[in-house]
Amino acid sequence: MISTIRLVLVAMFGVLVASSHEVAAIVVLGIAGFSDWLDGFLARRLNQVSRLGQMLDPIADRVLIIASLLALAYRDVVPWWIVALVFGREILLAALLAAARPRGYQTYEVSKHGKLGAFLLMVAFPLLLLAMVVGPAHEAIKAIGWAFMIWGVVVYWLAGIDYAAAALRVLRRPALAPSTEG
Repeated sequence: MISTIRLVLVAMFGVLVASSHEVAAIVVLGIAGFSDWLDGFLARRLNQVSRLGQMLDPIADRVLIIASLLALAYRDVVPWWIVALVFGREILLAALLAAARPRGYQTYEVSKHGKLGAFLLMVAFPLLLLAMVVGPAHEAIKAIGWAFMIWGVVVYWLAGIDYAAAALRVLRRPALAPSTEG
């Protein structure tokens, strides 16, 4: 349920950024980022881990990151090549996962690097938006936001390389024999 709410918040964020409501967009983005942490915390604390939640949570995270980048690029806060870098990683991982599924590989195991990369990006986005609306601290906040963005993209890609390596290991194994049960 929390992941579904996060997806609704993504749409709200995009509309707010596109319509130049940066402060409201920062608040919505903060709530969306917090919901990611809350979702995992509650699932572990209440022992309510579900297969649907395990599938929906990473999808919601990726949608939030891609949609945030698209909105920020639309407003010229980040260059389009940053969007291409992050989106390229997602396309690569989706293709490898699709290729590995016939061999029984269903999903990537979330790594600490993956979580760290997503976290760094989710800190960068509101900082870069905040830099648009503050006066004297504009340059300092922008510099900090870009530091988080650059490290976020680097760590996000390093985690992606780990995920890709896991899928490639599966692809090197022989394919599963098709079932003859009828």
